[in-house]
Amino acid sequence: MPVLESSATALLLWAVIGYGLGSVPFGMVVTKAFGLGNLREIGSGNIGTTNVLRTGSKAAAALTLLLDGGKGAAAVLLARFLAGEDAAQTAGLLAFFGHCFPVWLGFKGGKGVATFLGLMLALAWPVGIACCLTWLAAAAVSRISSMGALVSAASGAVWALLLGYQPVAVLAVLLAAVVYVRHSANIARLRAGTEPRIGQK
Repeated sequence: MPVLESSATALLLWAVIGYGLGSVPFGMVVTKAFGLGNLREIGSGNIGTTNVLRTGSKAAAALTLLLDGGKGAAAVLLARFLAGEDAAQTAGLLAFFGHCFPVWLGFKGGKGVATFLGLMLALAWPVGIACCLTWLAAAAVSRISSMGALVSAASGAVWALLLGYQPVAVLAVLLAAVVYVRHSANIARLRAGTEPRIGQK
């Protein structure tokens, strides 16, 4: 964890700002803007990139990926610039929770993978790049998107320690734990051998 330099009031303010940024459901906004319908009524009903891809629009899915990752990165970079590293981690953590549990959607949000990657890139870009490459490698080998997500999330703390970003490691563990909770249904399907592969209808 970073050294606590900001006041409790300042950290609370950045927590609120981070949650507000993270809770913007870009998947729903993008699909509506593209005229693709209500994302809650498509596929799994999830608001993340994978479900947006089920609309058949790769452009919409790519834009959702960038925006969901970008809102986490924006929370970190804004807090770091205006306050400090402790505020950056606080804003980033709450942006992640905002994405996964947005109050506007009854606390039923996304699974957090894109936002996790955006946070890692903003907090410590070498760690973020390593996590992105880990996702690509695991997804390429398994041909399963959720497997890539799970392996990438689990690798975050390891990469943080190996690359010399110890203050990020504790946060990475917490984020990974939430990613695993949000992927509980995927994990059950992986164990049963029924999880869909990339490109599978």
